[in-house]
Amino acid sequence: MSSKAAEEGGKGLFSSRRDPATGTAPAVSEGRIDTIVGKEAEFKGTLLSSGLIRIEGRFEGEIAHKGDIAIGESGLVHANIQARNLTVAGTITGNIDVSGKLELLPTAKVTGDIAVASLVIAEGALFKGTSTMRAAGEQAGVGEGRPVASA
Repeated sequence: MSSKAAEEGGKGLFSSRRDPATGTAPAVSEGRIDTIVGKEAEFKGTLLSSGLIRIEGRFEGEIAHKGDIAIGESGLVHANIQARNLTVAGTITGNIDVSGKLELLPTAKVTGDIAVASLVIAEGALFKGTSTMRAAGEQAGVGEGRPVASA
């Protein structure tokens, strides 16, 4: 955890604390980050991975992921996303398919259709699209063969 996050009592994007309002843990817990798209980076293409991904920069394409993803406040993503858990503080334009928990933090802006087992939308977050709730662990499929949503 960064010193700034530590000073704020662990309220960073990867905080392991529980939300006092819901009593739930964040979708993406603290842990080793395997892939980072930095604030000044731009990535276009298909990202296939299974570890923890953090996106702070720009990403355009497709993400097919077996693990957890965190989109930081500066993250701008134009892609269909498949993941286990997804925590969003930035902006996503595209369809999202999460087998576990999708958490939209207060600064999140999501445009596109979502299919999730668990959904948490914080006050201040923006979501424009349709949502489908599924049983936990049910297979993904919302983004397959569908174009990325347009803003």
